[in-house]
Amino acid sequence: MSDAHTTSSGTGAHPGTGTPRVIEQRGLYFDELQEGVVYAHRPGRTVTETDNVLFTTMTMNTQALHLDAAWSAGQPFGQRLMNSMFTLATVVGQSVPQLTQGTIIAQLGLTDVSFPRPLYHGDTLYTETVVTGKRMSASRPGQGIVTMQHTGRNQRGEVVALAARSCLMWTREAHAAAELEAAQKGTIET
Repeated sequence: MSDAHTTSSGTGAHPGTGTPRVIEQRGLYFDELQEGVVYAHRPGRTVTETDNVLFTTMTMNTQALHLDAAWSAGQPFGQRLMNSMFTLATVVGQSVPQLTQGTIIAQLGLTDVSFPRPLYHGDTLYTETVVTGKRMSASRPGQGIVTMQHTGRNQRGEVVALAARSCLMWTREAHAAAELEAAQKGTIET
């Protein structure tokens, strides 16, 4: 496993080998996450009518507020709204490369999900995450439970989505040991 957060000087090769150094993008390990820090996930994601119609129909959600422009024009918001489940999935998804890519074991749950304002076709969604708590697992050595608060905002800075999330995360040392053990058993290549 390589470390996406280290740098080396020189040619980019491992010293004395001439072999190129590989840096794999990953999230942060349990031990690297800091409580109270705001992790700003960029780039934003401009959402489209196509996103809305495809997601809505793929998930068999026939809500006219997402599909029927004529009907929605007569409703309180005056236009179609982005499917809130698409918004939630995108908020969580925007956090993955920076926080959990390759370092999560399992998502444990989402709570306190709310959508204070609608998201519309053409809006750009930006997400920030604050780690609100972390503790080592009592039953799973080398793993910890992290709670985080995701906030999605549109291009005007208005909050369009909130969600509390808990994840089971690897510590760096335990993950390296698990990968080494799997490689020795021949189940993965390093």
